[in-house]
This record gives sequence, C-alpha cells and structure tokens, in this order.
Amino acid sequence: MILAMNSFSTDPVISSISTSPDALELLNTIKAAPEKAQLSQIQALEQLGEIGWAVLMEFLFEQREGLMTSTLPNLAAGQAYQVLYRAESPACADFLQTHFAEGVVPLRSHANIDYTPLQKLLAQQDFQAADKLTLEKMCELAGATAMQRNWIYFTEVEQFSVIDLQTLNSLWLVHSEGKFGFSVQREIWMSVGKNWIKLWSKIGWKNGNTWTRYPQEFTWDLTAPRGHLPLSNQLRGVRMISSLLSHPAWI
Repeated sequence: MILAMNSFSTDPVISSISTSPDALELLNTIKAAPEKAQLSQIQALEQLGEIGWAVLMEFLFEQREGLMTSTLPNLAAGQAYQVLYRAESPACADFLQTHFAEGVVPLRSHANIDYTPLQKLLAQQDFQAADKLTLEKMCELAGATAMQRNWIYFTEVEQFSVIDLQTLNSLWLVHSEGKFGFSVQREIWMSVGKNWIKLWSKIGWKNGNTWTRYPQEFTWDLTAPRGHLPLSNQLRGVRMISSLLSHPAWI
C-alpha cells in the first residue's frame, strides 16, 4: 500500500502517537531525501522521542512490502529499525512485532538456516556476538563436520549457497550503515589489487607486522575501519577468505 504524502497511515500504533503537522513535514522530508541524507535525518529523529519514532514507524510501514521482496540492502530502513528497536517505548515494540517480526532483511536461506538470532544481535549492535554467530552459521552452511571443528575449509566456502551468503552479507550491511560485510571487504580487496597485506591494514586486521589480537584489539562498534567486520581466521592463510571474496554471490 502506498500512502499519501500528506497523511499518516491508519495503523493504530502509529496514529496513536502523532499526526501533528511537524511530524508530517518530517515524514515528507525524509521520504524525499537520498539515502545518505536519510541516514543523517534518522539520527536527528531519534533525538525527538515520540514524534521522531512516529515518523520512523510510518517511514518503515510504507516500505514493508518492498523490503520483504527486494534483494537490495536498504540502509535507511535498517537504521530506522534499529532506532525503534532500542527505543524504550511499548508502542515501538508493538509496531515492530506486528509489522517487522523478522526484521527488515528477508532471511532467505537455500539451506533452511534460521538467521533470526543474527538479525537480532545486529539490530542491537552487538557486533562481537554477531561475529561469533556469523561463523557458526557459516559452519552450519558447510555441514556437520565444519560445525564440529568450528572453522571452514576454502573448498567448503566454494560450495556455499549464493542466497545464504547474500543474506549474511545484507544483514551486516543493513545494520552497519553499509560499513561492514563481505561485499565491503571484497570491494576494498579489489581496490588494492587483491593485495592481502594492504587489505589487512585497511580493514584493521593488522598493524605493521603485528596481527590484531582477538578479541580485545578489534573494534566492536561503528568507529571501526570500513570492512573491519565480520572476521575471518586469516591466521590459517588466505585461501578461505580468497574463496569467500571470490564467491559467485558477489557477481
């Protein structure tokens, strides 16, 4: 359903909070803005409390059908979802449970893997726990033997489902304002001519000749270098991450 630009929806959770002229103006402004500007506006809306939450609920409500069918990451929707997720508001919690119970990223899986717990951790910005769970999900993709050893062979990565890798990547992208994800790491890798030493430095996995120590020396928030997360066990060599960044999922 596409809603009129000059009114809020009839959803009772949203309309019960605010239909003020100020809220309508804010809604129209964010809907007309390019994505980069939307990200800044969402941060400002969070500071407004209930009126800002109402605008973000309507902003998400209008996109809900498109979000569930699109294969393209929507960074603004991800940030709006996170603001509402951490808001200490029963109305926001009811809205998300009613309309976005599984989040704003379609959790597609060819291997029938449940990515709901990962989406929740990323929405909470618990990047360290999400990183650990991402490895577990990748081991699950690789099969029972990989789950037992808790790491992955490069030959197993080559067999990964395109759909599942894209889902994992979209979750990281959408909940990091586009800063983290395998596709981001691939973009940086390609930009440095597939030079691993330059890649490690750019994404903060190595400082000079010294590897970044896990977990205390990694940065588990959005102040980290672009591409810093999710991690791969580079100490086992580059064949696994090379297979990951060369996977058909990114073509």
